[in-house]
Amino acid sequence: MDLREQLNIHGTTGEGLKHWLADIPLTELLNGWDSLTPQEELQIFMGLNLATKADLITELSYSQQETLITSLSAQNARQLLAELEPDDLTDFLQAVSPEVRKSVWNNMSEESRKESLFLLRFDEDDAAGLMTPRYLAVRAAITVSQALNFVRRNAKAVEIVYSLYVVDELQRLQGVVDLKTLLSADDSLTVRQIMDTHYISVREDTDQEEAARILETYDLVSLPVLDSHNRLLGLITFDDIIDVIREEHTEDTYKMVAMQGKAERYLDTSVWGQVKKRVPWLIILLLLGTITTSVLDHYEQSILGAAFLILFIPVITQTGGNSGSQSATLMIRGLATEEIHTRDVVKVMLKEIAVGLLMGAITGAVIIARTILLPPGVGIYPALVIGASLSFVVLFSTVIGALAPIVISRLGFDPTVMSTPLMSTVIDVCGLTIYFETARLFLNL
Repeated sequence: MDLREQLNIHGTTGEGLKHWLADIPLTELLNGWDSLTPQEELQIFMGLNLATKADLITELSYSQQETLITSLSAQNARQLLAELEPDDLTDFLQAVSPEVRKSVWNNMSEESRKESLFLLRFDEDDAAGLMTPRYLAVRAAITVSQALNFVRRNAKAVEIVYSLYVVDELQRLQGVVDLKTLLSADDSLTVRQIMDTHYISVREDTDQEEAARILETYDLVSLPVLDSHNRLLGLITFDDIIDVIREEHTEDTYKMVAMQGKAERYLDTSVWGQVKKRVPWLIILLLLGTITTSVLDHYEQSILGAAFLILFIPVITQTGGNSGSQSATLMIRGLATEEIHTRDVVKVMLKEIAVGLLMGAITGAVIIARTILLPPGVGIYPALVIGASLSFVVLFSTVIGALAPIVISRLGFDPTVMSTPLMSTVIDVCGLTIYFETARLFLNL
């Protein structure tokens, strides 16, 4: 039963609606949200308790958030905004229209405004742009008993309670105490005696993708963000990192299919927005693809001298493009996960040469057998020439597909630009040149 049917059963107002919404999981609301009309969305939203409203709205797209916020009364808006985490509220402020931003700002508490102004100082793609300024921090000299009392009094005011951060008078981070250690320590010990001084942290200007990698590598729940003077600015929590990983993966996927722009929900993007994402690279690839026409024109006499060559052009370009894209994808993935580094270029090249030779020999043998046994049934010698050409193309494509992303990464650019469409286009041109040059050499064209 979908969300709309359940809403019709339980009614749009009254105790029946509230009772149903009190037990419904957030995931179920999110899965069925797009099937609701704006009026139904508002009816359900108003029936939720304040904490669930805050959890729900942060999971919706910015356009859906804007629609809901602007539909609320001033009092309800103030209550909801006060419930939101500072980082989520700041992200929302950056995404909405100026008119809505002004309205939201007027409904924010003074504390929320100060927190948002603090977070807006930082670039949204840096570690500090992800952090929440709310955390639990104590001095090293207090006892475990005092620290526990502090946690009990302030736990509700922060987003996550997993670690206690130890700072000095200048707010410089001295150490970290996880909650398990704090709970199991003797009450009379000082925090200094149990804190871990070998903590993992990031600087405020660390790229968000690097921060995500660090948190994932060290299996952390939260990650402290420090300024150049080692002062604690805030925390990055694992839920924010999940969003970063999802966003970065989406953007990389866009690049790998020759699209550009930030990650956005498909249904929230206009037709023109979709065109702007797709058409620039499409035009570039189109113009690059016309080089293939020039190659065919250059070898026109060779084609006329052995007309069967034209029949195998799709095989050459498709197989070369596929082998190159396979290698490029493996390298891009390896660079992203740091399984491969730019210093490994020689190792990669030698390995891909061996792989390319074997794959070239196998695919070459297959095309030779197919060319002889099936239509158009060319002779053995021309079939050997086609097989040899394909082997050279596969070897070339495999090596270039592997090296190009590494070289591009070494130059400081994003290796995903050597994505499947671009790789295929480049290899089409080079592959056809190899094909016709091999044919012209061995067939005396």
